[in-house]
Amino acid sequence: MTDNHTVPTAAAIRPPSDECFTVYALHYASRTAKREQHFHYCDGRGHEPHPTAYYVWLAVSKTHTVLIDAGLAPDTAANIDGLEYHGSPTELIAALGISPKQIDLAVLTHLHYDHTGIVADLPRAQYVVQAEELRYWTGPLARRNVREQWLSSTKDVSHIQSVGGRLRLVEGDEELLPGLSVHLVGGHTAGMQVVRIKTVDGHVVIASDASHYYENIEDDSPFAILRDVPGMYFAFDRINELADGPHLVVPGHDPEVARRHVPLTTVPRAHAIVIA
Repeated sequence: MTDNHTVPTAAAIRPPSDECFTVYALHYASRTAKREQHFHYCDGRGHEPHPTAYYVWLAVSKTHTVLIDAGLAPDTAANIDGLEYHGSPTELIAALGISPKQIDLAVLTHLHYDHTGIVADLPRAQYVVQAEELRYWTGPLARRNVREQWLSSTKDVSHIQSVGGRLRLVEGDEELLPGLSVHLVGGHTAGMQVVRIKTVDGHVVIASDASHYYENIEDDSPFAILRDVPGMYFAFDRINELADGPHLVVPGHDPEVARRHVPLTTVPRAHAIVIA
């Protein structure tokens, strides 16, 4: 019997194949706002409280360790009103027995500040970003759009640009490793991408902010912050095409993920969730 506070070894969480991954959601923070802040269309319930969960995701195969998104850094989290910070993403990764030095690929679904926070803590990782996403945030239009400048961290983006050959810019859909690919969907941002991962249960899609909540994709209801509405609808359709069933779609900020999947009790405070 495994003690609930035993830290698993990295070997223990790896599947025996190099083309099949185990996928984990690491829930590192929580916050409650109102529905009107989270949905593009008003449904008469805008005043109701609406919880948000913050995740990074790990996909591990026999030989590869892939981090999907980089969360919020502790110093940034400390300045967000109402945020309950369960631990930095690096701490939760370590609770799975994985060192940041073991992460060989870091897929950034987009460059909003709550998805890039620990990029400087990954000394070996190759960063994967859609070229269109980086072009936008480093180009003249982002500088002119004052209302959304708060969404991106200049420090994080500068670090990504500084890593030389460890930055891998992709254009559209691309297989990164056998069993793991990225797909450009847009909608939420200029270069929003989702990640498709082969598991023993079928292909999982990490939707990240292409669908913040199950309600977005299941009820065809876009999130409040977006680049264009038709792009959000295209993203919903593409996610459903890529996943081997709706139960294998993983939204970016929904607390419901922990109820639809299995918490990993060997990690203290059970902030790791086994997706497939």
